[in-house]
This record gives sequence, C-alpha cells and structure tokens, in this order.
Amino acid sequence: MSTLDETTAPAPSPAPARRSLRVTKRPPLTRAQTVLRGVVLAIGALAFLFPFYYMLIGSLQTKPDPTVAGAFPHPSNLTFENYTAINSRIGLLTGLLNSSIFTIGVLACTIVFGVLVGYALAVLQWRGRGVTFALALLVQVVPFQLLIIPLYVLIARNYGLSDSYLGMILPFAINSTAVIIFRQYFLQLPRELFEAARIDGTGEFRLLWNIALPLVRPALVTALLLTFIGPWNEFLWPFLITKEATMQPLAVSLANYISNVAATAANPFGATLAGAVVLAAPVVLLFIVFQRYFVSTDLGSSVKG
Repeated sequence: MSTLDETTAPAPSPAPARRSLRVTKRPPLTRAQTVLRGVVLAIGALAFLFPFYYMLIGSLQTKPDPTVAGAFPHPSNLTFENYTAINSRIGLLTGLLNSSIFTIGVLACTIVFGVLVGYALAVLQWRGRGVTFALALLVQVVPFQLLIIPLYVLIARNYGLSDSYLGMILPFAINSTAVIIFRQYFLQLPRELFEAARIDGTGEFRLLWNIALPLVRPALVTALLLTFIGPWNEFLWPFLITKEATMQPLAVSLANYISNVAATAANPFGATLAGAVVLAAPVVLLFIVFQRYFVSTDLGSSVKG
C-alpha cells in the first residue's frame, strides 16, 4: 500500500486593502463669516446698481443736482418732463423702432449663420475645417474700426445700400463670437446621438433642428444676449450709412442730441439721462428674463467635456 503525499494548495494572497477615499468637507461658516459675506455681497451689489439708480433718478429731476444729495432728491423735484422734451427733439418711439429693426435683423442673421457654421465646424468632417476655425479666431483680434472705411465703400458705393436697413445689417450678419460659442457647445454633445440618428436615416438639417438645437439652448440665449448689446448700442456705422433722421437708430439719435441739441434744452442733464434710460432698459430687461440660461452657460463652459 503506497502512501500518497497530500499536497496542500497555496493559501490565497490576502486582498489588497482598499484605499479609503476621504472627502474633505469644508467646515460650516460661523455666524460672523456669514454676516461678513452678506455685507461684502451687499456692498458689491450696491456699487453695481448705483449707476443705474442714479441714471433713473437723474432722468426724473426737474433741476439737475450734481451733488451727493442729488441721488436722493425731494419728490417735488421729480417729473417726466425730461422724457417729453427729448421725445419732442429726436422721437423716442421712432428711434426704438429703427433700433429694433436693425437689432432683430442682426440677431436673426447671427443665429442662423452662427448655428450652421458652428455645427459644421463641430460635427461635420470636411477638408479645411481647422483652417476655417483658425480664421474665425483670427477675426477676433481685428478691431471693427479698422474695417469701417472698406466696408463703407463696399456697402455704399459698390452695393448701393446706403440709406437702407440692409446696409446697416449686412456687416454684422456673421458674428465670429457666436460661431465659436456654438462650436464649443456642439463639441460637448455625445457623438453617439448623431451616429444613431444617421443610422436611422435622419438628414443633417433635421438632425440639427430636432437633436442638436434643443440641447444647446443656453448657448442660443447667450449668443442672443451678447449679440444684442452690440447693434443696440451701435451708433458709428448706422450714422455713416444713413443721414436720414427717420431711419437712424436710437443710439445715433442720442449721440446727435448730446453733441448738437442738449446744450439748448431746459435740463440737458436730465434729458440725456432720459434717453440713456430708454436705451438701456431693453438690455437690462432681457438679461433679467434670460438670466438663468446665461448663468447655466457660464457654468457649462467651465466643465471639461
């Protein structure tokens, strides 16, 4: 009878100890720190809002008061006569209408061309895509003032579009900033969405309209807000294109009023601020309405995709 040596299997090696992930939590703020942060934020908010408040109060004053007490005038010194006076000189409603036509035309072109070019640079594969994006970045460093003279000769003499809304809109039809914003947002979308849609037979325009655009809504709002400020406050280019008062945007009318007519008004200070209030009110209103989309765009742009 043979004896078989029992071989013992090697003992399993102990499992490596798991590293504990320690999440460092910030200690809660003390009452003093909370109060201090609230005071600092309140001071910053007051410093930011005070110019708007002073602009509104100054536009309502019967007699200008440049002292510190002028920020808190007596109710007897408040009136709407400054708005009536500047409206009789430049026509606020006409200026607002012209500014709206000019700005809406620029916004429509910016969104249409910006979305199409941004989508092509981010999603489609074609030769020269990198060079086109580099040119879009290069345009950012060229001041618009350097292009005014050649653009004026091209629009007014070659195209014959002086004294027309199209002549004012055409140089701002494509905004390279909007193109870059849309490109960066389209790059953050998963490629699988586009590949699955193409497999199902979806065309590129339908893919852009039904899939891509709903996912980049914050970028749309941001491009609208950033583009709106430019043409709404633009006065140099419309002034060159048209000399007709009935077609000039509000910013051009205000610039002419301040330089030529304000000195003869009963209260030049108040009338000028009244025009500034009318010019700034739509921008402030749009930012308040679309603030949450604008903030979400800022947060999304800081996330690495």
